[in-house]
Amino acid sequence: MREPVISFYNVSKSYPLYGHIRGIKNFLFNFPKSLTSMRQERFEALSNISFEVYEGENFGIIGNNGAGKSTTLGLIAGVLKPNKGRVVVRRRVSPLLALGAGFHAELTGRENVELNGVLLGLTRKEIRRKMDEIIEFSELGDFVNRPVRVYSSGMLARLGFSVVAHLDPEILLIDEVLGVGDIRFQKKCLDKMMSFKDGGVTMVLVTHSVASVMNICDRAMWIDNHQVRMMGDPAEVVEAYCAASNVPINTNAVNKAAL
Repeated sequence: MREPVISFYNVSKSYPLYGHIRGIKNFLFNFPKSLTSMRQERFEALSNISFEVYEGENFGIIGNNGAGKSTTLGLIAGVLKPNKGRVVVRRRVSPLLALGAGFHAELTGRENVELNGVLLGLTRKEIRRKMDEIIEFSELGDFVNRPVRVYSSGMLARLGFSVVAHLDPEILLIDEVLGVGDIRFQKKCLDKMMSFKDGGVTMVLVTHSVASVMNICDRAMWIDNHQVRMMGDPAEVVEAYCAASNVPINTNAVNKAAL
């Protein structure tokens, strides 16, 4: 029997709401009441969800905006902690989330590759061994030796994708990043994802692209209103999700994604 590498046990996550604060004077003069109100008024992003992802599985998460999909990835990555329940992750996580968000503006692309690799848990020796491969995949050319503050958002995203995609991920978290760059580079990214799939890398994909879920994922989970609405075969989950949203499945997009 396969062992899960990601386990959520009755997990809930909420955030405090600060919209009720009406000026610093009012907050200070009514400090006890204001503090109690801050603690009580919260937005619930996830409510008592449980699921498991197994080693080598490609697991898709779909749902409307604000349903709790990205919060789920944040909990897996360890950048968020649950308010209730327990999250267990048994392998090293490589996040493909906000690509380029962790880059230092004054460092060059090459220097940022090394910095991000260290932050992701690799040694400098391991990163330098893969440096040429990362730079070649990003297609940045001479720009890799310039400060990233002169990069476009597309160039930042391409370098961010290249870093994570070449660092031997064990669990890869993907949040709407398969649209990086032009059409040709998007195809290159998709091919890289498929090589991970063939290589047994565990992938968790959050996306609005039902075509990607149906063609890449082994199982899918639909989060609706901050709870698990359905989980199982990707085609069945996508069909139910689209039916509930009153949106037809784009079969042409599905067929193209399979090419």
